[in-house]
Amino acid sequence: MRAQLARIDAVLVQALIAAALSFAHLHDVASAAGQDGWKAWAYPISVDLLLVAAWRRLRNGDAKAAGWCWFVIALTASLGANVATAGLLDLDQVPAWLRILVAGWPAVAFLGGTLLAHSTPAPHEDTEGQEDASDPAPELPTQLVPVPTPAPPAVAVPAALVEHARKVAAEHRNRTGAAIDTPTLRARLGVPAPMADAIVAQL
Repeated sequence: MRAQLARIDAVLVQALIAAALSFAHLHDVASAAGQDGWKAWAYPISVDLLLVAAWRRLRNGDAKAAGWCWFVIALTASLGANVATAGLLDLDQVPAWLRILVAGWPAVAFLGGTLLAHSTPAPHEDTEGQEDASDPAPELPTQLVPVPTPAPPAVAVPAALVEHARKVAAEHRNRTGAAIDTPTLRARLGVPAPMADAIVAQL
């Protein structure tokens, strides 16, 4: 247990030392680029927070492409400041391109932090649940029950009309020698087709 605590303490001390050195280098570069006062101290905080946000996104396992993108950007800013303070860059005469990068960093850090903090992670879908949902229980075939067709309502025919129809039918038989058909009877009487059928059935 003590050995484990000692190993953890050593790692924490090493991480604190590295963070303090990187913090100081970022401050020196920002100060040399014209960001004096509290602004020079805000730059290393911005870079380190972006690194932490990108690392948390990578550990969550969601949107790894965005996490790696912003992690590389923040790491490049931190590593670039460390290299710039190693004597390769004259901090008394900072080039214009470095001033532009330092001045534009807050907008970049704000965009990256907002995207990393507020992007919605993709929900983990249950594969077994999807398989169960995609295979519904087979439906039993339903038997079609024939619906009886209702019989047409009976047409009431007046007796006088039936007598008149018999006379017309007898006249037609005497003239043509054949029984009168329904269309002819209908045309002679001027009645609807259902009534004509009912009259023929009573002749």
